[in-house]
Amino acid sequence: MREQIPPMRESLDEWTVRMMSWHFGEESGSPFWLARRSRLPFDPIRDVTDYASLRLFGLFDKTDLRGVSARDLVPRGFAGRPFRVVETGGTSGPPYRVVDVTRAIYDVRMYRVMLEARGLLGGDILAMTPSGPHAYGHFVKLLGDSWGAAVFSVDFDPRWVKHLVRASGDAAGGADAYVGHLVAQTADILRDERISLLFTTAKLLLSLAPALDKPLAEYGVRAVCTGGISCSPEEARYLREEYLDGVQWIDTYGNTLAGHALQGDAPSPGEPHSYHLPPPFAVMHVVRPDDVWREVAEGERGRIRVVTLLEDLFLPNLLERDSAISAPPHPWFPWPGVARVGPYEAEDADQITEGVY
Repeated sequence: MREQIPPMRESLDEWTVRMMSWHFGEESGSPFWLARRSRLPFDPIRDVTDYASLRLFGLFDKTDLRGVSARDLVPRGFAGRPFRVVETGGTSGPPYRVVDVTRAIYDVRMYRVMLEARGLLGGDILAMTPSGPHAYGHFVKLLGDSWGAAVFSVDFDPRWVKHLVRASGDAAGGADAYVGHLVAQTADILRDERISLLFTTAKLLLSLAPALDKPLAEYGVRAVCTGGISCSPEEARYLREEYLDGVQWIDTYGNTLAGHALQGDAPSPGEPHSYHLPPPFAVMHVVRPDDVWREVAEGERGRIRVVTLLEDLFLPNLLERDSAISAPPHPWFPWPGVARVGPYEAEDADQITEGVY
């Protein structure tokens, strides 16, 4: 992976220092961060000398992104470059907007490496994923473009699902009709086309697999690639045993602000998969809820804190809405990760509506 993506060869400290010069330099920084530089009690370019120094920023309040013009988030160093405005799914309220100039390119390269290692590179794709302003559907199309795949898409508005759930007050049944609409579209494409890779969410997979006339493998599907919200260990075991014989299942953990944490297979049967966010683009920490600067020990549960260090987007010390068990480095991804991710439940946590994404 480091051979395909040169920034991954840099040390985290070196990349951090470079990103401070990029995001806070007058010629390269975004209006968003340049306007904040004078209000900081320190100089990011002078005083952030390594990754650990990012603690100087304290916790980032993502509500600062609401109401900001998308153009104010584009670094001046990317002037004239095409960019895409992407939005979060609205799980914890009104969505946030950020910009993508190079991020999706790196995401595609990382995912290609993983698919190739699993013998899955190539073939046509079906994206049962959010589209429009959401990064997931855009990423899948770019991934397919990287080898000339036909990418079939299902109309999917995750915010409407969440609206239905909130309106009904029933997470289990509030969106049944809409989910049925998504499943019907997907089944039509599977019957008409020879799909190799199916991209969706675990929750939708739970609805899709039992509704099909035959197992996914008999439609030609070699792998199901899921993202967004996860399912319980019992639901995952049910899917594998009943519907995914002969089909690889690749899951990722993450979101629009943090990026893709790639799945490392469990070291032995019955143990959970782990998820690893690739530095130097982003770093995940599993921290104590009562002291967000202290990481828990491996195997312990804590709240997730993320630092996003992309050229497109800098977010220092964002507390996620999730908790997880701290996991050690994986043979495929030699940096610490997380396992058994679930909603963080506390009185001060954001109220969330998961829906199907």
